[in-house]
Amino acid sequence: MTTPAASHPSLPDISGHTIVAERYWGRWVAVAIITVLIAALARAFAVGQIEWAFVGQFLTAKSILDGLANTILMTIGAMTLGIVLGVVAAVMRMSPNPVLKGVAMGYAWLFRGTPVILQLLLWFNLALIFPTLGIPGLFSFRTVDVMTPAVAALLGLGINQGAYTSEVMRAGMLSVDVGQYEAAKSIGMTRLKALRRIVFPQAMRVIIPPLGNEFIGMVKLTSLASVIQYSEILHNAQNIYYANSRVIELLIVAAIWYLVVVSVLTPAQMLLERHYGRGGGVGR
Repeated sequence: MTTPAASHPSLPDISGHTIVAERYWGRWVAVAIITVLIAALARAFAVGQIEWAFVGQFLTAKSILDGLANTILMTIGAMTLGIVLGVVAAVMRMSPNPVLKGVAMGYAWLFRGTPVILQLLLWFNLALIFPTLGIPGLFSFRTVDVMTPAVAALLGLGINQGAYTSEVMRAGMLSVDVGQYEAAKSIGMTRLKALRRIVFPQAMRVIIPPLGNEFIGMVKLTSLASVIQYSEILHNAQNIYYANSRVIELLIVAAIWYLVVVSVLTPAQMLLERHYGRGGGVGR
């Protein structure tokens, strides 16, 4: 039996060489740098002027917990509104009707093109444009009474989210093969029934990952509602540190709760992705 080197004279004979494991010096340097930076950051927080006792004290303060509840409720409400508007806008955008398509494109252009904080301020100050809301001769309400911080935050965040969600929904619908639409049409399904029974169930595999990210992003986006006096976590934390001047401590409290909520939502998103990814080679 001949060796590979003997059968192929052009190949070097490495039988007498010592095999040495490859050393990844770049990885070790990166680990060392990251370790030093984390240690320096930990030391800064340890020796800084932070009263950690206040952090523990206010972590479960009633005002903070009320703000946490309001943040969660606003996240759910705004995302629900955003998903409904997003589905409607996506269906309109895919419609052959040029008027519906134009309205959907204009909606996405307007609300994706202006800052969220600007939209919140506009909704909150809507009374400067429309002093009253209602149907003339039947009923009317003073806008300043209707447009509370909660309502303004819900409309501002939800309608803005709908513009982004419409693009997520449209991408999911485009991911479904056109043959699915044709098959549904051939068996007499209406367009809306085909979307509900055939298209959207298949599109969810594409929709869920970005939509989950949008949901997690909304948790943090609710903090912008503090500018219109909505009582979410950051706003209530600010009210406390305005009174006791413990700015860093209260900001750390708010940060901890945001991280807790996101840490709960992240595995929930992964479970949804795994559920809708079954059979498609995704999430397994």
